[in-house]
Amino acid sequence: MPRYKLIIEYDGRGSCGWQRQPGRVSIQQTLETAFEAFCGETLSIQGAGRTDAGVHATGQAAHVDLARDWRADTVRDAVNAHLAEKPVAILRAERADDDFNARFSATRRHYLYRICNRRAQPTLDFGRVWHIKRALNADAMHEAAQRLLGHHDFSTFRDADCQANSPLRTLDRLDVSREGDEVHVTASAKSFLHRQVRSMVGSLEHVGSSKWTADDLAAVLGARDRARCGVVAPPDGLYLAGVDYPAK
Repeated sequence: MPRYKLIIEYDGRGSCGWQRQPGRVSIQQTLETAFEAFCGETLSIQGAGRTDAGVHATGQAAHVDLARDWRADTVRDAVNAHLAEKPVAILRAERADDDFNARFSATRRHYLYRICNRRAQPTLDFGRVWHIKRALNADAMHEAAQRLLGHHDFSTFRDADCQANSPLRTLDRLDVSREGDEVHVTASAKSFLHRQVRSMVGSLEHVGSSKWTADDLAAVLGARDRARCGVVAPPDGLYLAGVDYPAK
């Protein structure tokens, strides 16, 4: 059966997240329904990341096996026609090797977190950013963020319901920058714990608002204690921005 790699964009508002759940609207189920309308097949789509309810994507990767060898652009356009009224779109589709797996072949995942940092509430981006009225020091946040890089026990930033076998992860990138009225947090790693990015962003907010210093953040990491985590940032501002794979 031909395998296709998909790059997907979606607005996570109104969904229970990526993963299919009985009786609830999920991104996975929405895509599978559109594929069935296109080719008449009941199939399963495997995503690179199981984003939570309310989390968005500009570069989610997935793979799907089809019975017929369709042109990749036909797959993209035909499925998108059945997604026309849904907040989900396939940006690109391409033939993939039979052993390609969107989840297990991934070498790095990239997330972007957007904070709207101004007094006025967001209007056009409502539900797509975390609105913080008080001024944040993005430079201080970036400096503190570097203390989290590398291989650590991230238990402090791990959700209680996380199903990962180990809290050990290697964080390759955690950058904070100001882009006008927004503060952007960019995180990259091969894999993340459940709600790790949102937990780190919430703790970095404490640094940006001068509640914590960089040393405080490092101590919180070293405590390996979930109770020491700062606030967990809401899902609104989080985007799965891209997934890397080995070069062919």
